[in-house]
This record gives sequence, C-alpha cells and structure tokens, in this order.
Amino acid sequence: MEIDIYADLVCPWCWIGRRRLTQALASYEGKVTIRNRPFQLDPSPVPSPRPMLDVLAEKFGGREQVRQMVDRVVEVGASVGLDLRYDRMIAANIFDAHRLTNWAGQQDRDGELVEALHRAHFTDGVDIGSREALAEVAATVGLDGDDARHFLDSEQGVAELTAELAAARQLGVTSVPTFVLAGKYAITGAQEADTLLAALAEVERREAAAS
Repeated sequence: MEIDIYADLVCPWCWIGRRRLTQALASYEGKVTIRNRPFQLDPSPVPSPRPMLDVLAEKFGGREQVRQMVDRVVEVGASVGLDLRYDRMIAANIFDAHRLTNWAGQQDRDGELVEALHRAHFTDGVDIGSREALAEVAATVGLDGDDARHFLDSEQGVAELTAELAAARQLGVTSVPTFVLAGKYAITGAQEADTLLAALAEVERREAAAS
C-alpha cells in the first residue's frame, strides 16, 4: 500500500503523527511504501531567524497563552518518545529544507532526512533555514554534505517544489499531517496509532474487494 504523507517540517503534530504511524506499521503485516509530500502551513518568508516562542507569542496573544498551548504539545510528544524543546526552537524559512528532502528522496534517504530535520528543529534548536545547517544535518544520515551544499546553492528543485506545494493545495490539503492511503483515502491529523492501524486494515479490505 502506498502512503503519501503531506507534512510541514516545523509542525510538531507532523512529527507526532509520523511517530504514531511508525507505531502502527510495527503491527501491520502488509507491505507499505511511504512517499513524503511537502507542505507549508505558513509560506510567509522569515526575514531572519528568531526564537520560536517570540514568534508564537506575537501570533497567539502573549507568552502565557503560548506556554499553555506548547505544554500540551510537549506532553503529547513525550508520550510517543519525542523531546520537544520550545525554549531552543528557531523560526526560519523551510523552503530549502523541503527542497533538500526531495533531493534526498532521489537517493532513497528522504525518510531518514525528515526524521533528522524534525529532531534538529524541535530538539536541538538548529536553524533549519540555514543552508550550512541543512548540509550538516544531511551528512548525519549518510548523505554527502558537500553535494548537499552544491545542490542548495543552485536553483535545482525550486520549480519542482513550487509545483508540488501548489498541487497539495489544489488537492484540498489544508492541514497537516494528512495521510493519503492507496491514493484515495485521506486521514487528517496526528491520529492515534490504533486508529491508523485500523484505517490501514480497512483500506486493505476495500482495495482487495475492489480488485
């Protein structure tokens, strides 16, 4: 079964959703192919790297309100083994990070890179809007750091990524994570692992009945 994952690299629920999908797949006996699809919840450019808490406070009405919001996300993340450190996170442009993920996909390393980018952003406080930082993260998953730098400094993949982002909107994707199973069944949100496992079994049943 093919699973398309539409996700934003700086969306905490996307990392949580991926981890829950991994948990579900551990109990699923079918063969699965995962395709990572890019999405930007907020494509507005970030003029310069800024602490994430400052950006969220401006957007959602102050530090106290944001603290309550992020505490819940941190708690849910911890329940699936993720360490979300909002005190370290940096808000930054992530177009290049998505572009690098597509490049890694040409070498069948996009899944590993996505996980490494999530950890770099959410746990380690790395500015994943920095091309140098992106090349360093790429190297941690076995990709060639110099090749990654050359790619990022070129215009390769820009048109393709722009088209993919537009296509996701045209398909009706408005929130992430969105999991599309077998090209036709969409599940939105960081659903529990049991819910995802049940969905996989149901889609498998429907596809078998239709064949």
